[in-house]
Amino acid sequence: MNRRKALGLLLGGAAQVVAQAAGAEGLVASAIPKPRPADLYRRSIPTGEALIAAAGLSGEVSYAVAGSATGDLHEVHEPLLRLPPASVAKTVTALYALHHLGAEHRFVTRVLASGPVVNGVVQGDLVLVGGGDPTLDTDGLGVLAGKLCEAGVTGVKGQFYVDDTALPRIAQIDGEQVEYAGYNPTISGLNLNYNRVHFEWKRQGEDYNLKMDARAERYAPDVRIARISVAARDLPVFDHVAGQGRDEWTVARGALGNGGARWLPVRLPGLYAAEVFQAVANAQGVRLPQGQRGTVNGMGSGTELARIESAPLSVVVRDMLKYSTNLTAEAIGLTASKARGLAPATLAGSAMAMSEWAQSALGMRHVALVDHSGLGGASKVTTVDMVHMLSAPGVEATLAPLMKPIPMRDAKGNVIQNSPVSVHAKTGTLDFVSALAGYVDAPGGARMAFAIFAADVPRREAAKAAGAEERPQGARTFNTRAKKLQQALIERWAGVYAG
Repeated sequence: MNRRKALGLLLGGAAQVVAQAAGAEGLVASAIPKPRPADLYRRSIPTGEALIAAAGLSGEVSYAVAGSATGDLHEVHEPLLRLPPASVAKTVTALYALHHLGAEHRFVTRVLASGPVVNGVVQGDLVLVGGGDPTLDTDGLGVLAGKLCEAGVTGVKGQFYVDDTALPRIAQIDGEQVEYAGYNPTISGLNLNYNRVHFEWKRQGEDYNLKMDARAERYAPDVRIARISVAARDLPVFDHVAGQGRDEWTVARGALGNGGARWLPVRLPGLYAAEVFQAVANAQGVRLPQGQRGTVNGMGSGTELARIESAPLSVVVRDMLKYSTNLTAEAIGLTASKARGLAPATLAGSAMAMSEWAQSALGMRHVALVDHSGLGGASKVTTVDMVHMLSAPGVEATLAPLMKPIPMRDAKGNVIQNSPVSVHAKTGTLDFVSALAGYVDAPGGARMAFAIFAADVPRREAAKAAGAEERPQGARTFNTRAKKLQQALIERWAGVYAG
């Protein structure tokens, strides 16, 4: 290599270094991209208004969500709309009953005798005394009859009475429901099988075999207090006439098909319990005459021969919130009002007392309930009131453990396994009404109290006025869309307000 080539290589390398330096200087001088905002992912989450618009619901939607510990509102939409809460009202009833009765309260059902027992026979009358227990079933009466047997009782010289006056007798929870709705029974101080009778039918050639019984797990005695026959019609599906000492039902032949079963309401709960107790007692060797209504006070003092108790109220409430049993809500609400020294003769009167208590004790400014179960569509609550209640001092610790888990679902309705979002809440469903309220645990540990109500009240009222069937046309679609909206809103809050 000669000197000219060596100098060229040297100068070329220097030029390359200078060029690289110049490029580097230009790079340093150019604009540096700003870092992505930490909450950028949240900005892509649809707004609540966008989710409501996408749901395609008729009627009105309201929601509120807040920090459960502080009650500070995170987000609301039409929070002061007063809408039917449906079965979400049972959360208020749960707190009302637990506060006034106590978590350990137990309902008691007793058997009293007006005279001594001589050689196994009661020398006087026998009285089955209800204590308002909403959970009493046929098997429970079987246990009670077994205790009589263990006490050596084999019969009664006098009469057999049932005392169902522990609570007022209320013909049905809501007069707007179809007559045959099993979830709308009569209420009294002696309730059995949620005051329902089991109706089963099977086709036999051109006719049907019809059966009505008081079934439970161990016992299933046939009943005479409720009778049913087939009528040659298509509608109404069921018709009811209060007979002399029994419920007379007819069912449309066109609705029966090859067979099936369902529960029908009992309108004479005291006599129903008397007939079933007579059957399960006779099965254990305790012979009783036909029962009739009477009161302990009307027959003087009696001696207690046997008793059974319900589970603690905390368990009764938990099951009520899980299975949404209307009779349980009404019975515990009426019992709580009675414990306060009140004597309401109607559900509306007791529910008004409960609403006034909720206003003063829970900060629910706009609550107006007509019953304890939420079955009546005339009840009205705001979502912000529900959130105030859920975040009131001591409520979360009391209520959240009793609420059932609500699984998160994907767009196709499938349960999301191992979802990072946990929800414990109470659902509420009526025709053209869907509600959900409770607690959501978001990723990061943030817990929120929330309430979502969707209702098309005019459409509901029109269906009721027209005497629509048990499930009016369009009601299922409305509630399906509302439930999808609930899931979408919870997903939004879990993303935006995560800890």
